[in-house]
Amino acid sequence: MRVTLSDRDRRYIARFEDETGATARDCLVYDDTDRVVFLVAAGEMAQAVGPGGRNVRGVEEALGRTVELVEDADTPEAFVANALSPAAVTHVTISEQGDRVAYAEVPDADRGAAIGRDGRNIETARRLARRHYELDDVQLT
Repeated sequence: MRVTLSDRDRRYIARFEDETGATARDCLVYDDTDRVVFLVAAGEMAQAVGPGGRNVRGVEEALGRTVELVEDADTPEAFVANALSPAAVTHVTISEQGDRVAYAEVPDADRGAAIGRDGRNIETARRLARRHYELDDVQLT
């Protein structure tokens, strides 16, 4: 699926890549919470974060927003697990009975982390999964 980025999204990605040296494949900007989520190329998360979080803090200072990172993956199952991090996802199943839905198994202790404050984390996972893997929904089991 082809993702269309606005000029602002492209500027944010360019700034992220300049600050971190990591590749950003996408970004979601949430104006209501001054938050931006970057989709980082698989294997480049350590570079994006930097020693002691230095790189990601530099991006936050440059953009004046809270920055969150999600690592890309080769399969929709691994992608959904990454998108729900820091929750410990034990298994992801993709159902294709009409709609394409990802069912993520998460221990009860991690359900709050998977959902996030006001549902932010699960909504971010849903948006990214829709954009990159054409999944209609992400559900926790």
